[in-house]
Amino acid sequence: MSPFICFATLLSSVVWGVNGINKEEENGRFLTCSITEQHRQDLSNQQLTRIPPDLSPSTQYLDLSHNNITRVSDEDLAALPDLCILELHHNPLEYISPTAFLNNSKLEVLNISYSLLKAIPDLSFPALRVLDVSSNLYGSYALGSSFKNMEFLFSLALGSPYATAINYTDFAPVQNIPLRHLSLGYGEGLQSYESGSFTQIPSLRKVTLIMPFCERVSMFQDILKDLQRTQVESLVLVKFLPSNCNISSDPFEGLKGLRSLTNITFVDTWLYSSVFVKLIRNLLFSSLQTFTFRNITYNEDTANGIQFHGIPGYNHSVSIKAIIFDSVEHYRYKFPTINISVDLCAQLTYLKFSGSGMIISPCDLISSLPSLEVLDVSNNLLKDAGFWWHGCSYTKVFPALKQLNLSNNRFKKLSFISQKTQQMRALETLDLSSNSIELEGQCSWPSHLTNLILSNNNLGNSVFNYLSPHFRSLDLSKTGISVLTKDMLSSLPNLTHLFLSSNGLQVLPADLWAPSVEVLHVDHNAISVISQDSLKGLPGLKELKAGHEPFSCKCDSYCTPGMLLEEYQPGRVACEPWIQAAIAILVTLAVVLLLSLTFYACDGAWYLKMLWVWIRIKRRSSQETERLANASFHYHAFISYSQHDSNWVDKQLAPNMEKAGFSLCIHERDFVPGDWIIDNIINCVESSYKTLFVLSQSFIQSEWCNYELFFAQHRALSIQQDSLVFILLEPIPADSLPRKFMKLRTLLRQQTYLEWPKEERKQKVFWASLKRMLQEGNKHMVMKQAAVGIADLMSDLVID
Repeated sequence: MSPFICFATLLSSVVWGVNGINKEEENGRFLTCSITEQHRQDLSNQQLTRIPPDLSPSTQYLDLSHNNITRVSDEDLAALPDLCILELHHNPLEYISPTAFLNNSKLEVLNISYSLLKAIPDLSFPALRVLDVSSNLYGSYALGSSFKNMEFLFSLALGSPYATAINYTDFAPVQNIPLRHLSLGYGEGLQSYESGSFTQIPSLRKVTLIMPFCERVSMFQDILKDLQRTQVESLVLVKFLPSNCNISSDPFEGLKGLRSLTNITFVDTWLYSSVFVKLIRNLLFSSLQTFTFRNITYNEDTANGIQFHGIPGYNHSVSIKAIIFDSVEHYRYKFPTINISVDLCAQLTYLKFSGSGMIISPCDLISSLPSLEVLDVSNNLLKDAGFWWHGCSYTKVFPALKQLNLSNNRFKKLSFISQKTQQMRALETLDLSSNSIELEGQCSWPSHLTNLILSNNNLGNSVFNYLSPHFRSLDLSKTGISVLTKDMLSSLPNLTHLFLSSNGLQVLPADLWAPSVEVLHVDHNAISVISQDSLKGLPGLKELKAGHEPFSCKCDSYCTPGMLLEEYQPGRVACEPWIQAAIAILVTLAVVLLLSLTFYACDGAWYLKMLWVWIRIKRRSSQETERLANASFHYHAFISYSQHDSNWVDKQLAPNMEKAGFSLCIHERDFVPGDWIIDNIINCVESSYKTLFVLSQSFIQSEWCNYELFFAQHRALSIQQDSLVFILLEPIPADSLPRKFMKLRTLLRQQTYLEWPKEERKQKVFWASLKRMLQEGNKHMVMKQAAVGIADLMSDLVID
């Protein structure tokens, strides 16, 4: 069979990040501060215009990104001596005081990217390790003298649309510090590069260039020469080639003889077939080992696609060991044609085609790679017949493959897949997560396959019937498992790692027996108790993950949220039911006694009755609203008095007032027979313009008078206080009123009331004053206002 194999693949529209680099993961290895959750403050996206002055002095991590902060003054961060990481990016930051970080001697990470700084800050950071000043507005990459003192700085990011030149002296201040990673550029092209500029940083090991080189190939060659002199090991090229870029020369000629560079990554760029062939040609003469493309757009600008049959007289294989294609979009959705020698990839051990829209795998090519140990074709559109395509000869079936990642595709038949893995003689790990796996037929797994990942598939409890006794690691997270039994695990005698997160498990059975299991994850289930008996069946267990469970800690439980197993030691009270019952009874009796005393001391019986009345009023209010809107008052006043004072009301009050034309409501004659007394009281208060109280010692002792006073009092507070008229037949000190009428005490102290005089001469003045009080509002003129007020009263009674 010919060593040249033609295949078509790579179709995608997946979008990746601009840099494609996990900076936190990369830089975190070099930080010395250990940050706990309670010392983190996230104030991002809060529309802040300044740094808050009330921050905790123990803050170690502070995120102020995506706000409207324009300046950092001397006092803004002075109270944070332990600050280690400060995120200030995406702010309209224009000014930073030279002494703003004077008290932050522990600051190790500062991110002030995407701001409006017109100069690279020249500040003192004795412990700083990571500084990001990219995407600002300065006009030069020249570093200030303070950078000489940053003896721990290992990562620096610079970038501005106005900085278009790199001069020889720009990086001189960092010549003697251990700077290992430099990110440079804004996405705009450089106008000039002075040869030797990067040699000013002899410790440099990784360079990220965010700029196009379509029209400046010679400048890129000068940079490669300098990177060779500084022994740079990793090069990341972001936006290396834009769309509609025509390159006649060879941009990668500088890779020849570049012995220190082992890793090159292209991010967010166009990749032309003509350029790709030139890249491969130069790889033959370089020491590159890792070759990565992230978020690229492939454009086939040659008639026959990528054609590379080697170089005459060159018999050595490429030193490349890893090729990564992650998120590939094909221009105009045209399948690429690639004709390349398998012999050139003899040393390839890692191959990834992820997010490429692959439907049919280049099976003859990849299955024949002699050293390939890891194959990742995740996040594609592959089906069973697409990966194991019938058009492939499979003369050699992955002779060295140990790990196969088929996750996030469209694979279905587990039995079919198990049979195909029999042909992969070295396969140890298979990832089938996030597919559409179906369980049918019989599975025949090879004995050398020991690790299987089936997470995020709808499988259910029957999945245990399709597994292999040779499995050592099994991931069944989020697969719909609801029960775990002894029999299920008995068929897996070699299992050491079992992952059952995010399922529907409610209990770990007491008869569980899996002596070989060392790691068990059952978090995000519905387990309330993990008993001692369950754990006795796991004698080899070293790690148990059981977080996010509705635990109910009991005496036979070995775990509790946030606590190590050996730390949970329940006391005697927690383990003796009779002690718990005795304590519960005593506490209940004490609470009942306390509530009873409080109920009696606070006149609880009366308030309980009032609560019942309020409920009745609440039911009445919805029915009365429409009627009250057009209501008219039938009485000038409702008379509230004690039966002991009825003689004065019948012989003095009623004759004098009714003779003068006032209509009075008196309960002995105007209450509706057969209605409940409370309803009669409410109706009379509602139908009267004012409520007139005849106060005496007998009034205070009358239960019904207290009810009448209560309703009228709430009506007065919700409508107008002058709806209450008080007549004192005899002196009553305000302090002698019951505690439940606190508001009435206040009214008597603040409101004018009439006293019944014994002298006949003064009685004439009394009647004149009383008549004037009832004549202040005509009953027809105030009907609408009072009706609305009474409707509000109903809500107030329920609220009070």
